[in-house]
Amino acid sequence: MVKERRALFASLGLFALALVPRLYVALAWTREPVWDGHYYDIGARSIAAGRGYVGVEGGPWCHYPVGYSAWLGLAYRLFGTGAYVGPLLNALMGALSAMLVYELGRRASEPADERRAFLAGVLVAVHPGLIAYTPLLMTETTSAWLVLVAPVLLTAGSSAWKRSVLGGAVFGLAALVRPQSLLCAPAAAWLAARAGTRRVRMISAVLSTAAALVVVAPWTVRNCVVMDGCALVSTNGGWNLAIGSFPRATGRFETLRGSDGCTIVTGQVQQDRCWSERAAAWISADPLRWLALVPKKLSFTFDHESFAISYLGEADPARWPEARKENAREFLSGFHRALMMLAPLAFVGRPSRKEPLGIVASVAVALLGWIGIMTDTHPFWPLALALVFGATVRARTADRDGASVYAAYVVATLILVHAVFFGEDRYHLVASPLLCLLVAYAWRAPRRADASAAVAETEEASDRPEEANLLAGD
Repeated sequence: MVKERRALFASLGLFALALVPRLYVALAWTREPVWDGHYYDIGARSIAAGRGYVGVEGGPWCHYPVGYSAWLGLAYRLFGTGAYVGPLLNALMGALSAMLVYELGRRASEPADERRAFLAGVLVAVHPGLIAYTPLLMTETTSAWLVLVAPVLLTAGSSAWKRSVLGGAVFGLAALVRPQSLLCAPAAAWLAARAGTRRVRMISAVLSTAAALVVVAPWTVRNCVVMDGCALVSTNGGWNLAIGSFPRATGRFETLRGSDGCTIVTGQVQQDRCWSERAAAWISADPLRWLALVPKKLSFTFDHESFAISYLGEADPARWPEARKENAREFLSGFHRALMMLAPLAFVGRPSRKEPLGIVASVAVALLGWIGIMTDTHPFWPLALALVFGATVRARTADRDGASVYAAYVVATLILVHAVFFGEDRYHLVASPLLCLLVAYAWRAPRRADASAAVAETEEASDRPEEANLLAGD
């Protein structure tokens, strides 16, 4: 009881610590939405008014995923369409994210370490990039929040199958905001049933993924009915693939033109399919050129953090002269790069004579960080690969540390998605709270399995009580 009361006070303290700076920037920096935020705002206003999800031309729309506009539209419906509603909603989700990271660290790491979990929450609370993102009507704050809600639910309660379904449903909601969040649903294998056998984990992953798809399905049906064809969530997948592969591709966002290959289209789905076909043709024609863009794509995704400042400068140029924007970008990027340098150490044992691999791994990570700092292009993306590699090496012996493995899994989905499509620094923000968790667990390698025989005993248990628990729901 005392422990739970202490945890409650810690959570409330993290909430307050995170909320105060987010409220300030929400109230002081909010201006009219720009760039993608303009379209999300239009969609939210139409949903709040009961007209459904429509675009700038007034007809049914699904080029961008519906989730964020629907969430913002609900807030507009309840509190009005004032300029501060969205940023204040972001402030609330950001403050809750600090609490959620703390809870995830407490519940899904073995052995439990309250102090490190609290440190993770503190890092999220004071993360300057996450704070600066609060006034933006963009999807990343909501995506990051949902990607934390789901794993916390997956570790709560006693019924593994219920946790899998509930967590999967939240991943489905996250997919309506950011479709690639569907890739996170199988992570239930490390969270809902992390102490079970391989079969238990597989069942948990399947249940979670199925629940996510069930949540997405009604929106897919809507698209099939009102659009010019079926689309799972949105019609920007082919568009994004083309941006990452067309002849003028640079590895980041570039505007597509009709002259690039899709000059005559009659609907959004047809347009997306056209770009998808063109992208497949470009990749097939020169696969080496497409593969050569992968490092650039990952560089744009992981090497720096500047989108929030660019957005704020676009919305309020007088408040953000070039010199101030440059200083702010450097500050945000510096904090992000520090996280990138320390996060891989979550899978490294404390360097010692008993842990020689910890020394080697720490030196390797330090070398990658030094290259990132000293090189003119500041390549920090190899540290993301190192993080995933470390988690993979530890997968056999560290599988009970669900929080760290989940964090690495989310980073791996970012690498995969943006290597295929294109990169921008805002895309890594969905994983920024999880990077904070990994940093807090630096040089604390997850508990090793006692021996390979113990693992084999778990996987080959004849009575398989975990399967019965998962299927019976008790």
